[in-house]
Amino acid sequence: MKSLLNALQEGRLVELPETEKGKALEYLAHLLEAVPDLSGISELYEAMMEREKAQNTGIGLGVGCPHVRASGEGGVFCAVGWSPAGIDYGAADGKKVHLVVMYYIPDAQKNVYLKEISALAGAIQRGGGIAPIASAGDIAAVRERLLDWVLAAIEAAAPDPKARMIRLEARQAAVEAAPTGARGQVQVVPALIVALDKAQHVVLCQNPELASALEKAEAGGKIRQQDQFELVGYRMVFQSATSYAAGRALYQYLGIKLS
Repeated sequence: MKSLLNALQEGRLVELPETEKGKALEYLAHLLEAVPDLSGISELYEAMMEREKAQNTGIGLGVGCPHVRASGEGGVFCAVGWSPAGIDYGAADGKKVHLVVMYYIPDAQKNVYLKEISALAGAIQRGGGIAPIASAGDIAAVRERLLDWVLAAIEAAAPDPKARMIRLEARQAAVEAAPTGARGQVQVVPALIVALDKAQHVVLCQNPELASALEKAEAGGKIRQQDQFELVGYRMVFQSATSYAAGRALYQYLGIKLS
């Protein structure tokens, strides 16, 4: 359960703004692509959906665990999405999914995914099911419940004295890592960039600082190149581009700032 614990400690838990499965998975894939250790990784969503078409990753209990495998070594990473309304996931039990844990798995760590979802399923069953997540009032409550499940799974796999020490250390680290007043949240800011010509563009964004920075800088031409780039503390992740007459274009980005 190490990668899930890391995701909670590092702020990769979000409330999903979409209840359509494909859009929800795309949202989480962009969040994973923004992890610094995975910089340069792209097309996670496409690879994720290809695997999803081959085999549905709804494991029951209101949980989905989509994943993509990559060649080489490195660590396992995950991002976690909460859907209070539930997602029609196509799981074998027919139930809506309220918790989506998306994994990036190097070949050298291919057994970690199965061990993690097995441990997670066991912790949820022992904890009385997905109801506390589905009915949670906010993302902070979801984070606390998940942290309890993860630490319970660690305890189940370790001798009692060691488990208690791990639990105390892990919870303290999670509390210290979470931002005050909004623990476990990730700031995700959509930005629409209207390119009028090669030198001018207009930005529509709710964050004034980010909007101003995008309007003042071409970011080395990366907006039009549809690359990821860093700007005023945000990782800008490309989502889509639409071309119009007279050389104009509309670019859609997500600005992700991990607290």
